[in-house]
Amino acid sequence: MAVQRLPVLRLDGVSREHFMQHLYPQRKPLVLEGIDLGACTSKWTVDYLSQVGGNKEVKIHVAAVTQMDFISKNFVYRTLPFDKLVQRAAEEKHKEFFISEDEKYYLRSLGEDPRKDVADIRKQFPLLEGDIKFPQFFKEEQFFSSVFRISSPGLQLWTHYDVMDNFLIQVTGKKRVVLFSPRDAQYLYLSGTKSEVLNIDNPDFTKYPLFSKARRYECFLEAGDVLFIPALWFHNVISEEFGVGVNVFWKHLPSECYDKTDTYGNKDPTAAARAAQILDRALKTLAELPEEYRDFYARRMVLHIQDKAYSKNFE
Repeated sequence: MAVQRLPVLRLDGVSREHFMQHLYPQRKPLVLEGIDLGACTSKWTVDYLSQVGGNKEVKIHVAAVTQMDFISKNFVYRTLPFDKLVQRAAEEKHKEFFISEDEKYYLRSLGEDPRKDVADIRKQFPLLEGDIKFPQFFKEEQFFSSVFRISSPGLQLWTHYDVMDNFLIQVTGKKRVVLFSPRDAQYLYLSGTKSEVLNIDNPDFTKYPLFSKARRYECFLEAGDVLFIPALWFHNVISEEFGVGVNVFWKHLPSECYDKTDTYGNKDPTAAARAAQILDRALKTLAELPEEYRDFYARRMVLHIQDKAYSKNFE
C-alpha cells in the first residue's frame, strides 16, 4: 500500500492582489518564493540570535527521540535562557543536557501569560522585530499571532491542524512539510486535533490501514520560502537541519466565530465545539437502545449528516 503523493505548487513573485483574488480562494497549500522578508534570512545566524535574542527564559520541548508525539507526550518541558537554547539546538551532541547528549529541542514561543496572551515575536523579542517583514497579504486587524519556532536538526513535529490560516516563514535552515487535506481527516486516526500516525514515511498499515487512502502533499522549504497553510489542513513538519521559522496566523473568519480563550489558534470554532457537544449528547441517548436499534439509528444519523452538512464542492 502506498499513500498518494502530490506536489505543493510553488510560485515566485506573487503579488497580494493575485494571491487574494486567484490563489487564496482555492484553499490549497502554496509555497511563495521571492517575498520580501527583510534582513532576517541573512542576519539570523546562531551567533546573532544568541546575542540579540538575549537570555530571557523560554519554555521548550526536549525529546530523546526525533518523532515528537503530543498524544503520548514523549517529551518533557524544560526552560533555558534563549541564547543557550539557540546554541544547544544548533548542536548535534551536547555537553550539557537534560535527558541525553543527542536530545532534540523545540521552541514554540508563547505570550507573556500563555493563558491570556498570544505569541507575537514583535512583543516577546522586540530587538528582532526590525529584521523581519511579514507578508502583507491580510489586513492588520485580522492578525492573530506570530510564533517564533526553533528546531534541532532531524526533529519531526506531530501531524495536526490549526483553525486559522497561516504563513510558515522559513527564515533559516531547511524543512520538509507534509500536508493532508481536511477531506482526508477520516484516514488520519485523529485524537483531537492530532493524528496518531507518527511515522508518516513508513506507516504501520496493519495498525493504520486507512492511512493509505490519504492524499499526501509535500514540499521542501529553504530560507526565504513562505508556505501558506490554509485552516484545517493537517501538516507534519520535519527540520532537515537547524532552522528558525515564524508562523503568522490570522483570523479569516469573523472574530466572533473563534473561542475567545484560545491563545494558540487551535481551539475549534465555537459553533463546531457546540455541535460536537450536541453530538455527544445524541450518542449517549442512542446508547439507551438495544444494539440492533443503536446501530440502525447511528447509521441513519451518519447519512443525515452526509446529506445535510457535507460540502459537495470543497476539494
